Amino acid sequence: MSYRPRGKIFGEGDPSDRIAIVLRGVVKITAATANGREALLGLRGMGEIVGELGAIYGSPRAASVWALNLVQVRLIPASTFQRCLLDHPDAMLAVLGAVIARLRESDRRRLEFTGSDVLERVSMLLAELARTHGETAADGSVSIALPLSQEEIAGATGASREAVAKAFRRLRAIGAVATARQRIVILNRQALHMRAS
Repeated sequence: MSYRPRGKIFGEGDPSDRIAIVLRGVVKITAATANGREALLGLRGMGEIVGELGAIYGSPRAASVWALNLVQVRLIPASTFQRCLLDHPDAMLAVLGAVIARLRESDRRRLEFTGSDVLERVSMLLAELARTHGETAADGSVSIALPLSQEEIAGATGASREAVAKAFRRLRAIGAVATARQRIVILNRQALHMRAS
């Protein structure tokens, strides 16, 4: 199935009756916080599975999955996915490995964010996005090839949109980044890393 940017693939609280394998594009995983804001939990790209935990345990979806850009996924019924894991232990180990890697990533981010101010958290996230989703130009600048809004960056860093806007103003002022509507370009990686550390 194909989804346009911002199209919902799975909804938080929905039955976990299928998984999705991302064939093209990038999806974002979000969950509502206690105060009604949207937390960005992760990004998944080509070849990655989403919705596998709910499908294994049969629990309602703990998060929503949205297309960030033009996305194509293969939807597989949960029962088929479960049967495949039981019939192919190597596949089960691969899924377990992916889940553990995500857990470690989440723990690492939580540790990095502990005691960091918003500017440091935004800088850390931008450095990570440049590494994982960056497109380097001839002049050395790196465009983050994802249409993320300041609201989404706020959700990923546990900050308010206003605090994220202030952090971007500071990063632009020191020449670390340039921004346009849902477009971020890293102009000076060293300056960004200095703010992240």
